[in-house]
Amino acid sequence: MALKRTPSIEDRLAEFGTLDRPVTLEEIELSLPFSERVLLPLITGLADFAMRFSPEKSREAMQHKLDLAGNPYDLKKFIGIRVLATIMLGGLGGALMLLAKSLPTFQRILLPAVGAGLGYYFPVLSLGSKIRKRQKEIIKSLPDALDLLTICVEAGLGFDAAMAKVAEKWDNELSMAFSQVINEIQLGKLRREALRNMADRMEVQDVSTFVAAIIQADQLGVSIARVLRIQSDQMRMRRRQRAEELAAQAGIKMLPAIAFLIFPAIFIVLLGPAVIQVIIMVTEGTLSF
Repeated sequence: MALKRTPSIEDRLAEFGTLDRPVTLEEIELSLPFSERVLLPLITGLADFAMRFSPEKSREAMQHKLDLAGNPYDLKKFIGIRVLATIMLGGLGGALMLLAKSLPTFQRILLPAVGAGLGYYFPVLSLGSKIRKRQKEIIKSLPDALDLLTICVEAGLGFDAAMAKVAEKWDNELSMAFSQVINEIQLGKLRREALRNMADRMEVQDVSTFVAAIIQADQLGVSIARVLRIQSDQMRMRRRQRAEELAAQAGIKMLPAIAFLIFPAIFIVLLGPAVIQVIIMVTEGTLSF
């Protein structure tokens, strides 16, 4: 089933252009989605206000986290979302404080503080989840990417052209990172600097090892195809070891479910009828202790 295409601003302007009367600015603004008319300007205003009091190191650290997550938002929008969530959940906690008059005063005062704290930290927790998801996807796709890089280099392509070929063939986080490396190289940055920047934007040990090996091979004049082949074999071995480690942990992770869910059900099925019979016999007086 085909997805319905969201009309762009150009489409809406073209629609208004077919009218016989002049189109007012108010009509054009009202044709925009609610998020673009209200939420986006509100988030931008809150972000501008918050960034005046935010230390530069804090902004740099937050930008680094956004880079690790693949930049789902720009820094200003993320700060605005964080401030808006803090205000909204803090206000919700304040409303609950006014309604929950039966609670002790100390607990009522805690409600807006807890709401504001949740609003302040929830975007960061969500960003951390995106970072972990992106890193797992990169780790999973890296061995296959190295295989394709090796094939391309052995076929006669240069390393940069091989990375561009991988970025063209695939559509995942690693291919987008390769595309960014190619763009930086085309803008005049050295290959080793572009590769180091890619590793810094991922913080994945396998990627850092791969980048270090490529830089060292480039500096020493070693065959990059051979280095790629060795790195590919090592990455596959590490992925196999991770799978074996997860399989070994499966039994331990199943213990709580067995202890708290399966064993009680078994005890109820096996001992339940006997316990009921004993209770009946004690009640009727046919069994005494």
